[in-house]
Amino acid sequence: MSPDLDLLLRGATTVDGTGGEPRRLDVGLSGGRIRYLGDTGRPPSAARTLDLSGLVLAPGFVDIHTHSDVSLLHDPAGQSKVLQGVTTEVVGNCGFSAFPVHPDRRADLRDHLARLGDRPTTPQWTDFGGYAAALQAARPALNVAALAGHSALRIAAMADPYAPATAGDLERMCRLLDAALAAGAYGMSTGLTHTPSALGDAAEVTALVRVCARHDALYATHARAAAGRELDAIDEAISTARAAGGRLQFSHLALNDPDYWGRAADALDRFDTAQAEGLDVAFDVYPYDASSSALIQYLPPWVQDGGSAALRANAADPAWRARALDAVREGFFGGIPWHWERVTVTAAGPHHHLNGQSIAAIAAGRHAPPEQVMFDLCAELGDAVQVVLHYRTEADMTAFLAHPLSIVGSDGNALPLAGADLTHPRAFGTFPRVLGRYTRLLGLPAAVRKMTLAPARRLGLTDRGLIAAGAAADLVAFDPEAVMDRATFAAPRRAPAGIALVVVAGQIVVRDGTVGAARPGKVLRRGR
Repeated sequence: MSPDLDLLLRGATTVDGTGGEPRRLDVGLSGGRIRYLGDTGRPPSAARTLDLSGLVLAPGFVDIHTHSDVSLLHDPAGQSKVLQGVTTEVVGNCGFSAFPVHPDRRADLRDHLARLGDRPTTPQWTDFGGYAAALQAARPALNVAALAGHSALRIAAMADPYAPATAGDLERMCRLLDAALAAGAYGMSTGLTHTPSALGDAAEVTALVRVCARHDALYATHARAAAGRELDAIDEAISTARAAGGRLQFSHLALNDPDYWGRAADALDRFDTAQAEGLDVAFDVYPYDASSSALIQYLPPWVQDGGSAALRANAADPAWRARALDAVREGFFGGIPWHWERVTVTAAGPHHHLNGQSIAAIAAGRHAPPEQVMFDLCAELGDAVQVVLHYRTEADMTAFLAHPLSIVGSDGNALPLAGADLTHPRAFGTFPRVLGRYTRLLGLPAAVRKMTLAPARRLGLTDRGLIAAGAAADLVAFDPEAVMDRATFAAPRRAPAGIALVVVAGQIVVRDGTVGAARPGKVLRRGR
């Protein structure tokens, strides 16, 4: 007689993702689904049984904000994420996505995607379906849900994506977005400090969010930033959602302007007021007081106009270069002051010796002004230069993390443990860091909910993010006494401690900190 279950997990303390109290529960899996839940009596027979006594069993973590669009094509094992217990990655954030693609502008999208910090990839597909097929063919270890990026829409729809959109351009963008959503994308994102998304005005973004609203799809925004206007960025995002009738996910909420440090309550009040008004709003946050991005993002938009190739060509003009250096010297995002010792290079193409050095240190070594060093790196290497900015406070971050509307999202890529570039430790440590450092602040059930059911429901995933009969068998087991991030800014490519088991679609992908050979992930499609 064949066994009733493929795998039976016994003896764990189960935290089901709903925010309810933990309880001891045996969980049985079959056919990629949870088929048995029991705390008394004799369980059904199973082909394999694992004793998880002393561990906590939770739904697999849903990382609502990632940039693994390209990295999972290069490294489908997704080591940095599955080792944390992440079982679903949400890609297509901050206006970036690997689709749609205009056949004549593949190189432009390739250049833009380089800002994500991965090896360049030229898309061979044209739409979400083609991207999904390519990603599925790579056999990812974890599931992937995708948003359509505003920058990608501009590049695909406009002959010059760095120009104001005409009515025809906007109509084409709306058609492309509608097609992506109909094919199963989960929403749209903007990256309003990244060109060309940053060049879209409020009317353009609102029109696109109306398309999302018709599909009941999510609108995620990396908000517009400007010196002295940190809170205005939140107001703009909420106003867009209100005007379009959209569902707003405010990406990686933080206060980056030193003049606004300590004003977390003012930011949170805006979300509370919007929710009280009846708007569907939430935000995500990662548990670090530093950000990371492509260095080129911090150049004035007009300097970025045309992408890396245009920057390289323009920099050869002494007059243009002098004007650009003057603009850089004034600060970033319209005047946030540079503290060059707080800006650390994590990837610089062939210049690996620069990794880990601040712009201030590099400038001192070259006997050059720091703004010149910054500009020269961008002109030489374009989108490939990645940096970490220590421009946030722990107090603001924890206030955001503790708020009921917050969801945990890493803002990091799925990466291999091996690699020369430093990257941000969030890619390797976000979820264990919450479990190991912030459960006293949040409580374990609430912390797990912020990483499971809450992001799943924001996306519209109805069968993930919880432990329930019939739900997808995506699970993580961890030692509550030992779980902890071990990735640091100096040594980010380190696996966390205390993650004992990770299961995707009923198959074990991580056991006792070791990534196995199973690649059961799939590209998820909204409404299917």
